[in-house]
Amino acid sequence: MANSKARIASNIKNEELVNIRRQELINAAVKLFVEKGFHKTTVREIAKEFGMSMGALYDYIRTKEDILFLVCDHIFKSVSNKLEASLKSEKDTKEKLRGAIRDYFNIIDSIQDYTLLLYQETKSLNRKDRNYVLSKEMELTKIFENIINQGIKEKTFKIDRRTAKIVANNIMVQGQMWSFRRWVAQKNFSLKNYIKIQTDLIINSIS
Repeated sequence: MANSKARIASNIKNEELVNIRRQELINAAVKLFVEKGFHKTTVREIAKEFGMSMGALYDYIRTKEDILFLVCDHIFKSVSNKLEASLKSEKDTKEKLRGAIRDYFNIIDSIQDYTLLLYQETKSLNRKDRNYVLSKEMELTKIFENIINQGIKEKTFKIDRRTAKIVANNIMVQGQMWSFRRWVAQKNFSLKNYIKIQTDLIINSIS
């Protein structure tokens, strides 16, 4: 979390310990933010859930907004790292897009509460941090756009580059829908079936 370390000061000099404690803090905070909402959750409640005194907690963060920033940063870096790893295999472009969609949807499934929180509370960040979060989402979207553009270049996909931007954003939203409309999606589909239907719709629409 290079950017988050630069953004949020810590009294602890051991970077490894800071990363471990901040990840534990993220997990504790997300549970409370999802249950009570960001604004109704107090730092004292987070410290209690974290199993730490208020004083010790402030060795790792300065404000409640710092915790929300860490949560958002964690989400995007987790998704980006896993997606980038999945793209290293030697596949044709269509299969690479299928694999990227599958992996992205599976990642979203594993961090559903984080994803839900992100779209509920990003507005609570200050403008600088909110712009950072939005830029990270654009970077993720660009991963899909690049695959699609490669397919356009190879004449695998029958759309133009402008349309590729829309398709890439649609993929992002359809993955997120598994979390923020889970009361519908997960009631009617298994994750495997949901991925297959959405992937087929996307691939067929551009091929």
